[in-house]
Amino acid sequence: MNTYRLRLGSGSPRRRELLQQLGWKFDVVKIHCHEDHPADLLGGDIAAHLALKKSLAFQDPLAKDEVLLTADTVVWLEGKHLAKPDSLEEAKQMLRALSGKTHEVITGFCVRTQELTEVVTETTKVHFSHLSEEVIRHYVETYQPLDKAGAYGIQEWIGLVGIQKIEGCYFNVVGLPVQLLVQTFHRLQLPLSP
Repeated sequence: MNTYRLRLGSGSPRRRELLQQLGWKFDVVKIHCHEDHPADLLGGDIAAHLALKKSLAFQDPLAKDEVLLTADTVVWLEGKHLAKPDSLEEAKQMLRALSGKTHEVITGFCVRTQELTEVVTETTKVHFSHLSEEVIRHYVETYQPLDKAGAYGIQEWIGLVGIQKIEGCYFNVVGLPVQLLVQTFHRLQLPLSP
């Protein structure tokens, strides 16, 4: 069976780290894509749409032995999509909205070769405890919430002090549901080059 060379279409350092922890070899490709979506899409459909949109925005033709992986993570709170904040003040507003509530984190990923395109999503429920203004201010001023959906990273300090529990895959909240990703590559019979 032929093996495939993995190309990661993501600038996320978290996704790179997770693939490295899997022991997968890959190269990173730059994809320029506006992360907008039709207004009528909800939750997981947004994540799936954006993962596919990013994949199709990659203009270089894939070689026969290449597989492209793209992904998008959505924070979904009470029927609203919390994207990446545009400012520190917006980041604080998002964390206030998440405080004391349960929200969903949905990651969609797209696996594409010359022959196939597959989009898969994973959902994890995240329960935040009440976040004081002091906790919110410290996190926003000390960390980098502007590059994260929902203005937080579960693997950072806010995850240690603010998250009561999660239901589902932890790594999905980090940015890539690695177990489902591995299962998908096996199911699609896409062995990667050693």
